Amino acid sequence: MEYGLFDILSLIGALGFFIYGMKVMSEGIQKVAGSKMRSVLSSMTSNRVKGVFTGFAITSLIQSSSATTVLVVSFVNAGLLSLVESIGVVMGANIGTTVTAWLISIVGFKVKIATYALPIIAIGFPMMFFNREKLKFWGEVLVGFALLFMGLGLLKGAVPDLKSNPDILAFVSNYSDMGFWSVIIFVGIGSLLTVIVQSSSAAMALTLVMAHNGWIPFELAAAMVLGENVGTTITANLAALIANVHAKRAALAHLIFNLVGVTWIVILLMPVLNMIDSYMLSTGLSSPFVTAASIPIGLSLFHSTFNILNTLLLVGFVNFIARTVTRIIKSTGEDEFKLEYISTGMMNTAELSIEEARKETVRFGELTQKMSSRFRELLTTDTPKRQKKMMDKIKHYEEMTDRMEEEITSYLMSVAARGTLSADGTKRTTGLLSIINDLERVGDIFYQMSKDMDRMIKSEMRFKDSQSNHLNEMMDLIDEALEIMLINLEAKPNRARLELAVSKEQEINQLRNQLRKGQMKDMETGTYEPKRDGWYRDLFHLCEKLGDHIINVSEAITGETEKGIKTEKKLMKEAADHV
Repeated sequence: MEYGLFDILSLIGALGFFIYGMKVMSEGIQKVAGSKMRSVLSSMTSNRVKGVFTGFAITSLIQSSSATTVLVVSFVNAGLLSLVESIGVVMGANIGTTVTAWLISIVGFKVKIATYALPIIAIGFPMMFFNREKLKFWGEVLVGFALLFMGLGLLKGAVPDLKSNPDILAFVSNYSDMGFWSVIIFVGIGSLLTVIVQSSSAAMALTLVMAHNGWIPFELAAAMVLGENVGTTITANLAALIANVHAKRAALAHLIFNLVGVTWIVILLMPVLNMIDSYMLSTGLSSPFVTAASIPIGLSLFHSTFNILNTLLLVGFVNFIARTVTRIIKSTGEDEFKLEYISTGMMNTAELSIEEARKETVRFGELTQKMSSRFRELLTTDTPKRQKKMMDKIKHYEEMTDRMEEEITSYLMSVAARGTLSADGTKRTTGLLSIINDLERVGDIFYQMSKDMDRMIKSEMRFKDSQSNHLNEMMDLIDEALEIMLINLEAKPNRARLELAVSKEQEINQLRNQLRKGQMKDMETGTYEPKRDGWYRDLFHLCEKLGDHIINVSEAITGETEKGIKTEKKLMKEAADHV
């Protein structure tokens, strides 16, 4: 029987089924978790050991390390997992993927992963029409879970049937008696097979079938298993191609981890296989080198032993691997505009897309802090060359703020247009749109202030010492306000921090009023110099406007307003006075 075009299309369709099930399930999980996703993931992966167990548990559940690692890349892409945490998870995923081999080996190739899929869909599908969001999302999780398992079952059935295609077997047999080079070739075949079927579990099942039927010897089947460990990393690296620099690092870390493991185990392959052979003989089982029917158990033992040993050997080098991939894949420099968290395409779910935008907004806030620092330098330096450099920096940063505002806004509008936002997601999207508008205005104001300083420098005028001191005092308050704003952007804000932000904005207003009165006194005493004092007035008024936009950011994050807090405090004071 020939493996024709129809069979190839069936294989592609089965792969599409599997990927779609993975997509539906992961989207449902992320919607169910919603805003709690970060804290859940943080607790699950708070250290590398927990991360390993998390990866093992997830992969054991969904029977695909590829699915787990793609999900991990998505989480890193959105900033939900750090690079170090993600490496621990993929180590655990490698161990979890060995569960499939044990299931197939123990049951005797009669495992039907999709057996319970239809009853699960029968439960989950009606839930998708409920009015309550949580139940609807749980329905998506169940349906996606079932589709994923059905997809895996179809993948196993759609791969070439070697019994019916002896030509494929003949091709493989030609390379089975070349000693150590045969091992290398079969590592490559295992890698290629996994890349084609996009599932190390399906590739492992095929390898077990080939070995069980005596088509390839034990040592070459083990080499194919090692190749499958390399091939499964390709999926995550493909997913990371359109992702940000952090996700690319996570995918590369997975590849390095598996390549290092395969390298040392290939060198020690025969001693390790001989140990497994001795263990099986001591337990009353037949030798996998002699009896083909014993090869599946031997391969399962080898697969688990390799992945557990590799994890134990390398778990202590997680930070080293993280530093290595960080050096290989460099982040964008501060003077180069490139979004780090928002990828070229949208994430699979609206919730993760919003998280990407939030992380990018934090970078936006950090950029305004840099503008403040450069303006402070412009305010205090007397060196023309240094002044020119600071002016160029601020102008470049202002252009970056314009582009960041444009791209993040466009991204968030695309997310909203998909129509899959929850009520909480819609609220967060609206808040982020407001925040980036205010941050862009902060950038504009800093640029305007730098142009005022440039005009003054070119006129060869200088502020009075008292004026310079007052402007530095005002900038101190601006920097403190920006620091509070960034804390609110990076973490879930509490009431105390919002009140602190309001307090700082009031200090800025009070200093502005004080400086305005000082100028009026200068006019009365005849010490007012129109050009110099005009620029001075413009600068402290612009600083006050900065304070307005900075407090707007904290208000958008918390959903409360400065006016509301003032009114509440006034009512509480009146109530206390009345008592």
